[in-house]
Amino acid sequence: MILAADNLQIFNPVVATALEAGDPRPLADLARRCREAGAALLDLNPGFLSKRHQGRMAFMVDAVQEAVDLPLILDSPDAAVLAKGLAACRQKPILNALTLEPKKIAEILPLAATHQTDLVLLLLDERSYPAPTLEGKIALAVELREQALAAGLTPEQLIFDPVLPNLSWPDAWEQMRECIKAVRLLAAGAVFPEPARTMAGLSNLRSHLRQVYPLEGETACLGLLAGAGLSLALADVLQPGFKEGTKLIRDLS
Repeated sequence: MILAADNLQIFNPVVATALEAGDPRPLADLARRCREAGAALLDLNPGFLSKRHQGRMAFMVDAVQEAVDLPLILDSPDAAVLAKGLAACRQKPILNALTLEPKKIAEILPLAATHQTDLVLLLLDERSYPAPTLEGKIALAVELREQALAAGLTPEQLIFDPVLPNLSWPDAWEQMRECIKAVRLLAAGAVFPEPARTMAGLSNLRSHLRQVYPLEGETACLGLLAGAGLSLALADVLQPGFKEGTKLIRDLS
């Protein structure tokens, strides 16, 4: 299991201030701290951007690349923003993410195919809703894979994200169990001819709820996902106690 840091995102006040000021130094420092905390990849998410600010993704890429040589995940629902970041990358990034929304199929999928990048497939339907059941998640995985392969990507370039719920959702625990089952089946090669790479965004679980739910819930979920064969965990790697929790999971894996 590989650890990717999601700390370089717009809801981090350090990132928001740096982008507004056009100051690369806080971004570079944050990238170095994430690397020291054990991150093997960095997810860059500048948030929803107007056309005037689409270059902020490239600014983030430039700032981070001057500080570390870790592979990058470019995270945006806007193909134009992804394209600007892609043009600035020194090594091929992962694009995050494709869903069944028609606009993303029409714009993000051709971008990934043209540049032959790895692509995260978020298991979300045409309305950007997650399927609450295992059967629904697998159906979305099948359809997204078919679209990606038809566009010219290979199975090895695809990363499936079952979309962890926020713990405020009324059926959060049930959906979490279904996500773990989906990871297990995809990783084991029980769905497609080949074992599939999988990713989970752990920060979804306690987004805006860190005062309500302790870190242990996040690390327990990570342990279950790791046991199911998760390839890539996307998380806030700078949380106090997170590094120790992930070390224990890896030691026991």
